[in-house]
Amino acid sequence: MNQSNHGTKSFITLLAIVMLSACSQLGIQGASPEKVDFDLSQLDARGLYGPDDGKQSISYEFCIPANPDNIVQVLAIDPTAIIYRRSPGRVQCTQNQHLVIGNTHQDNYRATLKALGQLEYVTRISQTFFE
Repeated sequence: MNQSNHGTKSFITLLAIVMLSACSQLGIQGASPEKVDFDLSQLDARGLYGPDDGKQSISYEFCIPANPDNIVQVLAIDPTAIIYRRSPGRVQCTQNQHLVIGNTHQDNYRATLKALGQLEYVTRISQTFFE
């Protein structure tokens, strides 16, 4: 990687972290409801739902264009994100996209989902189920 690309990726990462931090400090609670297609109201402050003796988190998935800059940007926003380069997932990513799976069991999960939903290239964030 040449120095120019490294500097650009570092800048994008820093910018995403600053934006996410600002969202958290401003108390932004909404999570781009037009892109998140599962119910966040069932989750507590830690991103968990269910009875006290059996709390669970929600895993979610979405597609991003297969571009290294997009991967860097998403990973800077969502520390739980895992990138799958060859799986379409339930959301049916195309061959030109990567599947991303994240999880609500994280600090500021609502701000994370909001920041992801504000990315132009993220069109839908769906709950995922592991079988």
